[in-house]
Amino acid sequence: MIVRTTDEITDTDRDIVAENGNWRSKRIVLGGDRVGFSFHETTIKAGSDNDFHYANHVEAVWLVEGTGTLTDRETGKTYPLGPGSMYLLNGHERHTVHADTQMRMLCVFNPPVVGDETHDENGVYPLVEVV
Repeated sequence: MIVRTTDEITDTDRDIVAENGNWRSKRIVLGGDRVGFSFHETTIKAGSDNDFHYANHVEAVWLVEGTGTLTDRETGKTYPLGPGSMYLLNGHERHTVHADTQMRMLCVFNPPVVGDETHDENGVYPLVEVV
């Protein structure tokens, strides 16, 4: 059994802040936990635009606080986001998240991230083998 709190993770190597300061990801479950997925609490700064592309991962996102929009950069389609919204990037879509207000979301990645990945110039996490 694994029991963790976000307070325990804050300001540790599981607490990742984007270089531009637009988002923060508290990585609660990682690949090293050997459960087949990773689980994160991500906070996105109000007024920010954030380009992401998970070419190597499927991501499910559940928005619990805040409002904004999700844009599929492949199609140009935009979706409103608010508390209770969920989106699943099962096609590895390039996407932009715009936060009207601060957004807090819970995210699941498969395969799991190991914790030290950073987005490359295209917003992609590399696929890192869990050891």
